[in-house]
Amino acid sequence: MRRLDGSAVGFESALADLEVPTESGERGGSDVTSTVAGIISDVLSRGDAALLEYTQRFDQLDAASLAELEVSRDELESALHDLPETQRAALSEAASRIEVFHRNQLGEDWSFDDGLGNRLGQRVTPLERVGVYVPGGKASYPSSVLMNAIPARVAGVSEIVMVAPTPDGERNPLVLAAAALAGVDRLFCVGGAQAVAALAYGTTGIPRVDKIVGPGNRFVAEAKRQVFGKVGIDMIAGPSEILIIADGSADPEWMAMDLFSQAEHDESAQALMLCPDSDYIDAVDAAVDRLLPQMERSAIIEASLARRGALIKTRDISHAAEISNRLAPEHLELAVADPEALLPLIEAAGAIFMGIHSCEALGDYCAGPNHVLPTSGSARFFSPLGVYDFQKRSSIIHCSSEGAAPLARIAKVLAEGESLTAHARSAAMRIAD
Repeated sequence: MRRLDGSAVGFESALADLEVPTESGERGGSDVTSTVAGIISDVLSRGDAALLEYTQRFDQLDAASLAELEVSRDELESALHDLPETQRAALSEAASRIEVFHRNQLGEDWSFDDGLGNRLGQRVTPLERVGVYVPGGKASYPSSVLMNAIPARVAGVSEIVMVAPTPDGERNPLVLAAAALAGVDRLFCVGGAQAVAALAYGTTGIPRVDKIVGPGNRFVAEAKRQVFGKVGIDMIAGPSEILIIADGSADPEWMAMDLFSQAEHDESAQALMLCPDSDYIDAVDAAVDRLLPQMERSAIIEASLARRGALIKTRDISHAAEISNRLAPEHLELAVADPEALLPLIEAAGAIFMGIHSCEALGDYCAGPNHVLPTSGSARFFSPLGVYDFQKRSSIIHCSSEGAAPLARIAKVLAEGESLTAHARSAAMRIAD
């Protein structure tokens, strides 16, 4: 794992190299862009027939109609009922905690009187229908089902439509059980760019949605980018990231394992630790070497740490906060004795884990806050997925005859300044009234 010194010549250049997006964090190249565009066009023109062909080609799953690829509510409930008690209890408790947290995000209508006799305010309403994409294949993520669907249900979305590829027809019982707990209304065993296209435009079998959320591979991410505007999306996610600011108060093996927890996602994931203590960095580095051979996904972790990982010596903790703010990480662990004192220095991060006991893995599954977070530095301007992503806000303007006149005088002057005479005359009519 590379070592960097924040006081050394060339540090800024080395840090910039760590910020360079990797291939999987970008659109995926022109080949992916054109392939996805072709799939979307095909689904637009041929609908269900195209979906069935792509599902057979990519997932080796034959079906005569979309109805055969839809999972019934009874099957979802059966999957939940048939889970081992330990898994069912853990999934249920995680779902409950996620729901409790997100209920605190519910927006409300509000209004006020402007003193002229006009009532101004905002009306908050849920989206009508939302699509949730859940990855399948090499790994299945019931936690993604909970994190994406529960906020939508809390927001009051009328219908939640989930799509998830099931290669060779294998349906993951944990994913089905999570869909039952999260209140998913319809679930289709369809994935890839074709599923995104179906959700965005609608087909005979799959209804059109207002917004698509959920992670996926580079083809899914590119499809979401291409359909944005026709439908809302959550974000274009890059590789997973963790940045740890440490002061030496935690067991070095804890820090090594926290770095592994992100590096094991894939070879493009990023794991960084910032610390002003050279001896502690040595101890963490040794723990990485000692523990890595024990890890089931050691090859992926090793490749990730070699490609984008680093242990960085900083001048002090404040310098570590400065570097963190520049990188705006997806996950930020403040593994320090007094995280509350450090928090005011933090300006940008997807999720902030306070203290040595608040490891990122707890946030991924069951702490309650959403694990769908901005990546690749976008925490500077994006926020975690939440209930607010599934609500619309409409401005309410209710003018009385008395209150409209003073506003109309202002509007008339400004409209004339912009040479929009119809605007000016429309406002002037309210003055006369």
